[in-house]
Amino acid sequence: MSECLVPTTVATPARKNGPSPRETELLEAAYQYAVEQGLADLSLRPLAQAIGSSPRVLLYLFDSKDGLIRALLARARIDELAMLDRLRNETKSPHLVTTGRHLWGWLSASDHRGLLALWVEAYARSLVDPHGPWAGFAERTVADWLDLLSDAQPSRSRGTQAAVATRTAVLAVLRGAMLDLLATGDLERTTRAVERQLATLTA
Repeated sequence: MSECLVPTTVATPARKNGPSPRETELLEAAYQYAVEQGLADLSLRPLAQAIGSSPRVLLYLFDSKDGLIRALLARARIDELAMLDRLRNETKSPHLVTTGRHLWGWLSASDHRGLLALWVEAYARSLVDPHGPWAGFAERTVADWLDLLSDAQPSRSRGTQAAVATRTAVLAVLRGAMLDLLATGDLERTTRAVERQLATLTA
């Protein structure tokens, strides 16, 4: 899931006081590589070559391949949370439908496709490999998005079962339309579907 789950500072076992400038630089480069290439069958040698490093340096900085993947997922979540914070700040009068439309606008933007493909891959991996470096990614992402949608509901009722069900339905529509858009590229059809479902909330 640009702007797919840990604090914004990613410390590896060897550097308890936080990442070095070189580690931060390589993580950013590796993150851009992952956004463009994905994480499937990630190999350290081509990654290191692409970002001007070496497998040995990456293993030293991130402890292991799994450590690097965890750092990349943490970096992806930084963009995700930044996007959600921007949506909160840009929505002057929070309303579930308005927030849903703003969120779809971001999800459907063409320049976010690479990041969202990476997010979907990490989401799926966390379901089939719950004990690997992907552990908890999907669950925490769901919680992040539901928190944003909860903020757009009336405070007096957002804790009710009906409110929880409503924002869960909105999230399901947005996530399903996003997967469809990534698969087909059909922005017009998926946007119509999102608008139709959001309109039912104001009917």
